[in-house]
Amino acid sequence: MKVVVNDTAHEVSAKTLAALIDELGYSGARIATALNGRFVPKATREETQLQEGAQIEIVAPMQGG
Repeated sequence: MKVVVNDTAHEVSAKTLAALIDELGYSGARIATALNGRFVPKATREETQLQEGAQIEIVAPMQGG
Protein backbone atom coordinates (compact mmCIF):
# COMPACT_ATOMS: atom_id res chain seq x y z
CA MET A 1 0.00 0.00 0.00
CA LYS A 2 1.15 3.56 -0.63
CA VAL A 3 1.44 5.93 2.33
CA VAL A 4 3.21 9.23 2.91
CA VAL A 5 5.65 9.42 5.83
CA ASN A 6 7.13 12.81 6.70
CA ASP A 7 6.19 14.12 3.25
CA THR A 8 7.86 11.18 1.43
CA ALA A 9 5.86 8.51 -0.40
CA HIS A 10 6.50 4.89 0.63
CA GLU A 11 5.23 1.55 -0.65
CA VAL A 12 4.76 -0.59 2.49
CA SER A 13 3.26 -3.91 3.53
CA ALA A 14 2.39 -2.76 7.08
CA LYS A 15 -1.29 -2.75 8.02
CA THR A 16 -0.92 -0.98 11.39
CA LEU A 17 1.03 2.03 12.59
CA ALA A 18 3.14 -0.17 14.87
CA ALA A 19 4.05 -2.46 11.97
CA LEU A 20 4.94 0.57 9.84
CA ILE A 21 7.28 1.86 12.54
CA ASP A 22 9.04 -1.51 12.56
CA GLU A 23 9.13 -1.72 8.76
CA LEU A 24 10.74 1.71 8.47
CA GLY A 25 13.36 0.94 11.14
CA TYR A 26 12.06 3.12 13.96
CA SER A 27 11.40 0.29 16.43
CA GLY A 28 12.97 1.00 19.80
CA ALA A 29 13.33 4.73 19.06
CA ARG A 30 11.62 7.36 21.20
CA ILE A 31 9.22 8.94 18.73
CA ALA A 32 5.88 10.70 18.48
CA THR A 33 3.43 9.75 15.75
CA ALA A 34 0.49 11.32 13.97
CA LEU A 35 -1.89 9.80 11.44
CA ASN A 36 -3.72 12.16 9.08
CA GLY A 37 -2.95 15.10 11.38
CA ARG A 38 -4.03 13.44 14.63
CA PHE A 39 -1.64 12.42 17.40
CA VAL A 40 -1.48 8.65 17.98
CA PRO A 41 -0.29 7.57 21.46
CA LYS A 42 2.23 4.73 21.65
CA ALA A 43 -0.33 2.58 23.48
CA THR A 44 -2.71 2.59 20.49
CA ARG A 45 -0.26 2.14 17.59
CA GLU A 46 -0.81 -1.65 17.47
CA GLU A 47 -4.53 -1.20 16.86
CA THR A 48 -4.26 1.85 14.59
CA GLN A 49 -5.06 0.63 11.07
CA LEU A 50 -3.48 2.22 8.01
CA GLN A 51 -5.34 3.01 4.81
CA GLU A 52 -4.08 3.65 1.28
CA GLY A 53 -2.80 7.23 1.03
CA ALA A 54 -2.47 7.74 4.79
CA GLN A 55 -0.39 10.72 5.91
CA ILE A 56 1.94 9.76 8.76
CA GLU A 57 4.31 11.97 10.72
CA ILE A 58 7.09 10.42 12.78
CA VAL A 59 9.01 12.85 14.98
CA ALA A 60 11.98 12.18 17.26
CA PRO A 61 12.75 14.59 20.13
CA MET A 62 15.89 16.69 19.79
CA GLN A 63 18.14 18.13 22.45
CA GLY A 64 20.34 21.13 22.31
CA GLY A 65 20.17 24.81 22.54
